[in-house]
Amino acid sequence: MPYDRISDLPDSVRDNTPKHAQEIYKEAFNSAWDQYKGPDDRRGDTGREETAHRVAWAAVKEKYEKGDDDMWHPKTS
Repeated sequence: MPYDRISDLPDSVRDNTPKHAQEIYKEAFNSAWDQYKGPDDRRGDTGREETAHRVAWAAVKEKYEKGDDDMWHPKTS
């Protein structure tokens, strides 16, 4: 279930991350959805959707970090 629009993303992404982080999440999720479609492409017994969400959050975490306010902010270093 790739995401066509940012507005389709889960609430946890839309409500807590800036627009740029949402764009990163959407692109990473969609790419991982395609890349890890077969069970042999994934580690362990994780499903395709769970794997894509993990990849998407990892991509966001490369550029953003969660602040004390529980919101995501661009990394400074």
